[in-house]
Amino acid sequence: MDILFIKELRIDTEIGVYEWEKNIKQPISLDIEVATDIRRAAETDELQYALDYQAIADRVTEFITQQHYHLVETVAEKVAQLIQDEFNASWVRLRIAKLSALKTTSSVGVVIERGSRA
Repeated sequence: MDILFIKELRIDTEIGVYEWEKNIKQPISLDIEVATDIRRAAETDELQYALDYQAIADRVTEFITQQHYHLVETVAEKVAQLIQDEFNASWVRLRIAKLSALKTTSSVGVVIERGSRA
């Protein structure tokens, strides 16, 4: 198994449960790992046989910014499902960090894995 990764995809979005969070945009950061097989893309040097990381980043950004979410857990589950469904991924690992949640930390968040690496 090969893994395509996108590291520190930064998105400004509406996220949070507190009243003050409901009308502002806050930065989140995503690390995305997706199981793939790169051999055909490597042999042909053709994007059509590869997972397009720009397409994944654009779609995830569009999806996250479409609505307000209360929890990073919700964002993680929905993004994992989106990547599995729309990019035919058998396995996804996501790290989602809320960058301005606590003044005493650089970030807080969750890491999830969904699907099978096989």
